Amino acid sequence: MSSSSFYLIPTSSCSNIATKPDADAGTEQTRRTLLIGALAATACLGCSAQSHAGEDEPGADERPQKGDLLVFSEGDQEGKVITSADLPRGGPPVHAWPKDPKTSVVRSGSRLNEILIIRLDPAELDDQIKARAVDGIIAYSAICTHAGCPVTAWVKSDVGDKEVFKCMCHNSEYDPRAGAQVVFGPAPRRLAALPLALADGSLSVAGNFIGKVGGQQAG
Repeated sequence: MSSSSFYLIPTSSCSNIATKPDADAGTEQTRRTLLIGALAATACLGCSAQSHAGEDEPGADERPQKGDLLVFSEGDQEGKVITSADLPRGGPPVHAWPKDPKTSVVRSGSRLNEILIIRLDPAELDDQIKARAVDGIIAYSAICTHAGCPVTAWVKSDVGDKEVFKCMCHNSEYDPRAGAQVVFGPAPRRLAALPLALADGSLSVAGNFIGKVGGQQAG
């Protein structure tokens, strides 16, 4: 075979061919290491956030206890103790959490603890409802008995001329004047009632829920 059959690669080119794969491999390895480190850090932060978010104070998920104060669960006054002056007669209702007055723990660890509080004309209430109300102020569970959605609306009823509590998920309506009985929609039973007490103008819990709290599949 003649020498013309051979192609001589310059030394510099050989050096480049030999070292470039190693350099590329090193760069790729560094990139992978940084990427894995970033993913791991992100995962750790996520775990930490989830762990912190899931850590409720002792008693936060317990049902309302006799003597618990009632505090706003939303809005600009969130966490503030609710007084009779905060409730105009005729509505609208306010949403509340029970709060342990001894430990200051707000029992917001379970959504089943959220409460609707409204002030109505005492003349509209029967004796049974008056017995668990104070000055026309009554309280009910804020969880719909149909599918467990929150009861959020205070609107004119679809079947009457009075305003009622309404769950916007499936349009169940409850009349607070009649013990929160169902007046429209698929809900199978009335909202659970919560007896109230009033001391120094502040509202508190006077007893356990009367009736089952939550939807058909709850607890």
